[in-house]
Amino acid sequence: MSLDGGRGRAAAHPDEARRRLEHARASRLTQLDALDARGQSAEDHLLVAQRTAMREVLGEIEAAFGRVDDGTYGICQGCARPVPAERLEILPYTRHCVGCRPRPV
Repeated sequence: MSLDGGRGRAAAHPDEARRRLEHARASRLTQLDALDARGQSAEDHLLVAQRTAMREVLGEIEAAFGRVDDGTYGICQGCARPVPAERLEILPYTRHCVGCRPRPV
């Protein structure tokens, strides 16, 4: 399977998914390295929050690699329907379609 030009089906081709995930991981690792290089105190709450968020995203990316391997990548964990290709382009590590995404409290 492959991208369908935005007609709502998942971008489920494993090679394309891995490429996008590798790019997302490399990007986040670069951002994390830049945060670490700032040399600011660990007491800087904003910096701590940014590092924590970046590590959480890296964990989501690693979990998405697992979904590629087990064949569930691009399937919403909420409704079991395909995640639209556009969403996977923006957030290649997402677990949910827009309708099922967790909302902040």
